[in-house]
Amino acid sequence: METAPFRVLRNAETGEVVLGRAKLCVSFLCHLKGLMFTASLPDDQGLLFVTGSESKVNSTIHMFFMLFNIAVVWMDKDGRVVDAQLAKPWRPAYIPRLAAQFYIEANVSLLERVHIGDRLRFDEVV
Repeated sequence: METAPFRVLRNAETGEVVLGRAKLCVSFLCHLKGLMFTASLPDDQGLLFVTGSESKVNSTIHMFFMLFNIAVVWMDKDGRVVDAQLAKPWRPAYIPRLAAQFYIEANVSLLERVHIGDRLRFDEVV
């Protein structure tokens, strides 16, 4: 059975939806492109990047060829938020404070709904 390409991100403690539609980004090509050259992003959508293990290097992002500010939220292997930052276009690197296995790129409003220490779960969209 194939995995659904989208997830609903919820706060694991409250069940509150923090991002309604997050596209899974697992492949090298998806990681390479990310949101580059995207003109805009709806408030409830984003990308959920999955790396092979917790790492600062593998979860560092750049903002080259980006056209707008985004929220970046990094999580450890258990879905615990270890960092959250506002990322601005044309900056060379955003590095999480702690090693992360997952990270989200989404609309800036995500920073109002997610905080360091929250634990997120990634439910399949049905």
